[in-house]
Formats: sequence, C-alpha cells, structure tokens
Amino acid sequence: EFVMRAVGMPKKEIKQRITYVLQLVGLEKKAENFPSELSGGEQQRVAIARALVNNPATIIADEPTGNLDPERSMEIMTLLVKINQLGTTVVVVTHEKDLVNKFGKRVITIDQGRIINDSVGGYVGGHIHE
Repeated sequence: EFVMRAVGMPKKEIKQRITYVLQLVGLEKKAENFPSELSGGEQQRVAIARALVNNPATIIADEPTGNLDPERSMEIMTLLVKINQLGTTVVVVTHEKDLVNKFGKRVITIDQGRIINDSVGGYVGGHIHE
C-alpha cells in the first residue's frame, strides 16, 4: 500500500488492487497478519504480491524457492506460471532443475556467464530436451 500511496494512487484503487493481488497469491485471509505470523511460503507469496501490486510487465524471481520445502516450492512455481498466463513476463533464476522440468517452459542454461543451452522443455544433464 505504501508505494501506491507514495505515487498518489487514490485510496479506493489501492484497496481494490491490494484485494485483487492478495486473492491472486492466495493470501486474502492473511491481510491483517504481520510477517512474523506467516510461514516461509506465505512470506514468499507476500513478496510476489508486492512485486505485482503495480502491475509490472516483467518480474524477475531470483531463487524464489530457495528456502522452501518441495511442496511449497511447487506452489510458488505454480503461482509464477499463473502470473505468466495472466500476461506478466516471469524470469526465474534457480538451480532446481527437477522443479523447472515439471513446467515445460523455456529454459536458458548459463555456465560461467555464457549461455550453453536455450530451449523449451527442460534441463537434463547438460542438454535441453523437448
């Protein structure tokens, strides 16, 4: 809310946008909670909501599942795919090849700063498969 107020957005629009974004990330029932009252996965969804609130064209998620268990990691990646389907470009930086492979999206593999593969399908042992 703070950022939207700082740029002069009307209170009614702020409330509508926050409600929409919290529903999108599945946290509408946690709107009144403090960060310390949220799980790691919920805190990560708050970070995604914060990124979405101003309707960006692109989101860059750097290791969005780094400290999460496999189930929460899948939830976050599924949410990022949903955001992408709604029209936002989502770039995910991760080392979790197995998780990435479950989504069949474009994968760019970088080794020592150089692109070594760029394809759709997933990453398997140094090669991209379709």
